[in-house]
Amino acid sequence: MRLDQFGYDMTVSSPIAAEAWDKMVLAFLAHAATTPEYLGKALGEEPDFAMAHATKGLFLLMLGRRELNATAQEAHVTAEAIAGRYALTAREMGYIRALGAWLNGRPSETVREMEAVLTRWPEDALAMKISHATRFILGDRTGMRASVEALLPAYDAQNPARGYLFGCHAFCLEETGEYARAETAGRLGLSLSPDDAWGLHAVAHVFDMTANARAGLNWLEGREHAWAHCNNFRYHVWWHKALMHLDQGEIDAVFRLYDTEVRSDHTDDFRDISNGTSLLMRLELEGHDVGDRWEELADISERRTEDACLIFADLHYLMALIGDNRDTAIRQMMARLHRDAKHSNSGDLMARMANPGLSAATGLEAFGEGDYKTAFLNLGRARRSMQLAGGSHAQRDVFERLTIDSALRGGFLDDAETILQERTAQRAGRLDGYASSRLDLIADARSGWDEADRLPAE
Repeated sequence: MRLDQFGYDMTVSSPIAAEAWDKMVLAFLAHAATTPEYLGKALGEEPDFAMAHATKGLFLLMLGRRELNATAQEAHVTAEAIAGRYALTAREMGYIRALGAWLNGRPSETVREMEAVLTRWPEDALAMKISHATRFILGDRTGMRASVEALLPAYDAQNPARGYLFGCHAFCLEETGEYARAETAGRLGLSLSPDDAWGLHAVAHVFDMTANARAGLNWLEGREHAWAHCNNFRYHVWWHKALMHLDQGEIDAVFRLYDTEVRSDHTDDFRDISNGTSLLMRLELEGHDVGDRWEELADISERRTEDACLIFADLHYLMALIGDNRDTAIRQMMARLHRDAKHSNSGDLMARMANPGLSAATGLEAFGEGDYKTAFLNLGRARRSMQLAGGSHAQRDVFERLTIDSALRGGFLDDAETILQERTAQRAGRLDGYASSRLDLIADARSGWDEADRLPAE
């Protein structure tokens, strides 16, 4: 047995493996690109490190890639075999059960296993972050907040993960509408952990949700060091900056960031695809020609039509296919979603394929075909449960915009206005550029203006 940096027992003999593990945990909290290197070193030094094998499997499943499921399953088999040879701690066994639960299609049980760990070992910051990330994928914002807030008293000034916990708290507060407290918590977390990209980005979310893009740009300006070390999460922070420029009408800056940061590397991680597709869709909704930028996203998405790992990923793959008019791939993906929806009782993720997935996908397909009535009816149906698709308010806002624009183009002005009012209320009652322009369109249409001449180009 050795103690980790939080003072908890680990079934590890190698001091090098134990040190690498501690570094891996802090790297994971910081979304650092070095996370897999430290995990690999820990396993290389200690092949029988069961908790590290289980963590590897969980990390792979979070990537939402079907081809990685087999490797995650192998990690679980290995961890269980090690557990049969050694007397592991209850904490380590919790990690193994957490991986098994996800492999069985029940990430909600993964959360319960992590929460059971945290009940006895509250300073296990890796369990905290895994619970946080899994709840995020499942769209459980209230659970995220409750989990983090239960841990706050346990993290004193000596805890090396304290700043990261504050960053997670900031994000939870923002997602539950506590914007002032979220900003305070995010700033505090960053002061304790200068590489806390998650906390920095939580504050960026606050500025998005309070329609204060200029303040958001000022917040990010000069703090690039806080996300330069990141894995693909750095693309997401640049995406936030591009959104702020879009709200300010600074379109040249949006395209520049898209080309040089957001999609500078043509990665195929679903989170990177979601950054690209949602940004291009926002640009097109505002009537801007995005050139051939859909093509590379659609090329990647066409290879992902059968993934069926996360509905959040699937919807963005579908968006890319629609953006580039890949009709055959769209039909294939829609057929698969219809099949998945019939198995909604086979696990947490399949349930989300059925609701909100199928309605949202049908709405996206109809929007791409110019059938705005069908698009609105389906996107509107999905809208009340879109939280279950995971992601943040900012990420899901592209679906909100598509719902509103479908209503406008389909002649459902009252519905569009109601959704705009609800969207504005969620943003501390403040209008952003998108809401202002759409309310103007509604006013013009009601004043007898020629609606077709005023709506953004299709």
